[in-house]
Amino acid sequence: MKKTVCLWIDDLRDPPVRVDTEYIIARSVNQAKAAIALAEKPAWCRPIDYISIDHDAGIYAAAGGDYINLLNWLEYRQHTERGKVYPIRIHSMNAVGCVNMRAIIERNGWKEIR
Repeated sequence: MKKTVCLWIDDLRDPPVRVDTEYIIARSVNQAKAAIALAEKPAWCRPIDYISIDHDAGIYAAAGGDYINLLNWLEYRQHTERGKVYPIRIHSMNAVGCVNMRAIIERNGWKEIR
């Protein structure tokens, strides 16, 4: 059975345990960017299927800001470098952060997993 690969971006929480999903965990925006860059290399055999993202980066904000910055970076890449587009799942409990992140997802026509 082939597992789905999820990039889990969260400063505090670990991903849920699922037998059908393999997680790559990033605690900061910079770690998430590095994971995406690695997964997009031709030699990498397990591409990322989707991104599950929090909003508030807590103590990890010093390494790239809050996680909305990753969506801004993905948007920039899409428009300047034709970067890969990933389905996004927001798992944040920050209501305002969710609205702001959804605005980026919607204006780019990206798929949101709910």
